[in-house]
This record gives sequence, C-alpha cells and structure tokens, in this order.
Amino acid sequence: MELKIYKDKQEVAEQFSAYFAELVKGKTEFHVALSGGSTPKIVFDVLASDYGDKIDWSKIHFYWGDERCVPPTDDQSNYKMTVDHLFSKITVPKGNIHRVLGEADPIGEAMRYANLLEINLDRVEGIPEFDLVILGMGDDGHTASIFPHEIELWDAKDHCVVATHPDSGQKRVSLNGKVINTAKEVAFLVTGSDKAEKVRTILKKMKGFETYPASLVNPSSGKLLWFLDEAAGK
Repeated sequence: MELKIYKDKQEVAEQFSAYFAELVKGKTEFHVALSGGSTPKIVFDVLASDYGDKIDWSKIHFYWGDERCVPPTDDQSNYKMTVDHLFSKITVPKGNIHRVLGEADPIGEAMRYANLLEINLDRVEGIPEFDLVILGMGDDGHTASIFPHEIELWDAKDHCVVATHPDSGQKRVSLNGKVINTAKEVAFLVTGSDKAEKVRTILKKMKGFETYPASLVNPSSGKLLWFLDEAAGK
C-alpha cells in the first residue's frame, strides 16, 4: 500500500492526474472504473485542462465503479458529472464509454453490466480485471456503493450488485468486492476532515475497522494507493 498526503483537494487532483497520465502512457488499451464525488470532479477538470492533448484517449475505456439509478441527464448521475467535467472537453470515441444505464431496471442492469465486463476485460479466475479502479470513501466508511448496512454485498457472487442508500433508499448499481480487488491498481481519493476518523480507523486497523466496506479493499495481486489531503490524513 502507498499512502500519499497532499496539501488540499486541488493538489490531490493534480498529483492523481499526473499519476494517471503516467500509468496510461504507452498502453495499447487501458480499462478504468471511475468514481463519482467532489474530488473526482476536480480530477476530471485537471485531466481535461492539463492533459487533454497529452493523453491518447482513444486507448482508454471508461467504466463506473458505481452509478445511481437515475437518468443520464440527472444531476445525481456519475456519468453526467464525467461528461460535464471531462468527456465534453476531450476527444474520446463514444465506443470507449461504457456507462451504467441508470434509467434501466436495476437488477437487469447489474446483470447486463456484469456481462459487459466479462466480454470486455481480461479475467483472473473468472473475475474481470480492470487496469485501474478509482474509489472514494464516504464518511460512513462506504466505498463504491457498498454501504456498511449491506457489507455482505462485498462478497456477492455476481460481479455487479444492486445496493440501497441507507438514508434515501435510492438504488445503485455497484461493482462487488471481488472485481475491485482483482484490479491491477486501486486508488482511493479521499479528502476532507469528515473522513479523517474513518481513514485513521481503517489504516491503523483499529477496533471495528472491518465493519467499514472501505477496509475490505485489498487488491490480491495489484497495488493499493491512498491519495489524501491533509484534512483527511490528519
């Protein structure tokens, strides 16, 4: 595991973008699962402004680690956020963008997306293998859309699961833990003082840490990186 702590959210975005640009350099094909949230939004802005003409976007295939079950025009859509802050500002083939159909029936869409991953990605012992999975972490310790109250979904048989937000009841389609932990690299982007307690509990393996889904991220043969700002890493 590599722990990287930077001054603020902007520096986290800049440093992660530099890491991403280096990671994809020279690749003939690269498959990445994106995250939603405020920090990835800044990452996408930096990638578009600083690397828009430096990265060969035709080699990169984009997926999502989780998606809210809303239409692609809804402001809550992770896909819409990525379009607004990245795809609309760079040249990327439409065929390289593999969105979760948030407007579709959640159970059927989870099955469809799992099948898509099996077709598009190499597999390790039957599990689709991403080159990179980008994750965030909620102040409740959730990651992707695996929440503490449904932590059993982490070990679900299916590659994609239907999760339920504990407060709003909103349905979400999410990768399961096996797919996340099969990735060649997994990068957490965690910022803000409200995350500090959970970061400390998880990284120091303090009492109760295993009740937080984010603590279960442990790539079996890949690399795990945490990109934190000082507030989250304090």
